[in-house]
Amino acid sequence: MAFTRTYEGAEPVRINKWLGQTGVCSRREAEGLIAEGLVSIDGEVVRDAGRKIEPGQTLSLNDKGEAALAAGVAILLHKPVGYVSGQPEPGKVPAVRLLTAANKVGEGEAPARDASLPPVGRLDEDSRGLLLLSSDGVVAKAVIGPQSDLDKEYLVRVAGAVTEAKLTKLRHGLELDGRQLKPARVTQMEPQRLRFILREGRNRQIRRMCELVGLEVVDLYRIRIGPVKLGDLPEGKWRMLTADQRAALLKG
Repeated sequence: MAFTRTYEGAEPVRINKWLGQTGVCSRREAEGLIAEGLVSIDGEVVRDAGRKIEPGQTLSLNDKGEAALAAGVAILLHKPVGYVSGQPEPGKVPAVRLLTAANKVGEGEAPARDASLPPVGRLDEDSRGLLLLSSDGVVAKAVIGPQSDLDKEYLVRVAGAVTEAKLTKLRHGLELDGRQLKPARVTQMEPQRLRFILREGRNRQIRRMCELVGLEVVDLYRIRIGPVKLGDLPEGKWRMLTADQRAALLKG
């Protein structure tokens, strides 16, 4: 099914600018798609790079246009503790080393050992769970770009007394590095087990939040990024992000 999205802004805006702002693709990529006749507005093929989309109109990319945007590789990995997400320091093991044929689940070829697959969002060495690795710049922008509003969900086991006062502070009122944190959804699932849902990703944010209220994180497990869930993917295994999941990330 071709990609479609309805423009809900108040004023007309150039198509390439709007697609760039929403993370679907860059402005240059949008201009290329228009030039090739792969973009339509309310069913009419657009060939003018300066064309504006009006409020309430629906933009569509045909199958060829969608395939062109999906050219990058995006991988979902269940990262174990002990692997680092990005460029490792000496003695550290990067998570990309797990992307072997033996660890693959489902279809797709294992990437070359020297392939560039940077992490899309942090997951520190002492944490486990869902990690996205991608050469797809559109996916990266949708997940961690300045306009992204995707939330991330974590299951966290802590040591220390969990009180309602501490939960209230975790939900709202903490600062890190001199900046106020966005409100977080924090619920107590068991006496020492919490669920965090965040809309930002500061460095070691949950661990540092817990430290500020006298709790110590003993296990941190990310299970969801926006609409993409880790599900039953075994630890240390990986699979390709599906076309539907990619489209859901871009839609936000």
